[in-house]
Amino acid sequence: MIESLIVFAVSLLIGALGIFLGARIIVDTEDYTYAFVTALIGAVVWALVGFFLGWIPLLGPLLVFVAYLGVINARYPGGWVDAVAITIVAWISVLVVLYVLAFLGVTGFEAAGVPGT
Repeated sequence: MIESLIVFAVSLLIGALGIFLGARIIVDTEDYTYAFVTALIGAVVWALVGFFLGWIPLLGPLLVFVAYLGVINARYPGGWVDAVAITIVAWISVLVVLYVLAFLGVTGFEAAGVPGT
């Protein structure tokens, strides 16, 4: 149980780093704590919408992703296009960090707070 909580916390920190970098590049916001809270809310929304609607073929995963984008859109200025851009930058940056950490044998290849990682 303790190990699972540690893995979740570390992966959430990495996911928050991705959102922080995406928001910094796209909307020029520099608040890691805000990104951390966004990642936490995003992970919860992703899990809840995925649980209730994710099972619907084709539409379910799309609804889950749109719900996650809605969190990014609600938390950062700039609208839906910027929310998509923040998410793309976050996803790419998290993949790079996770790849390096997995290559070094520090962690697995996943992070909470950024979908698809």
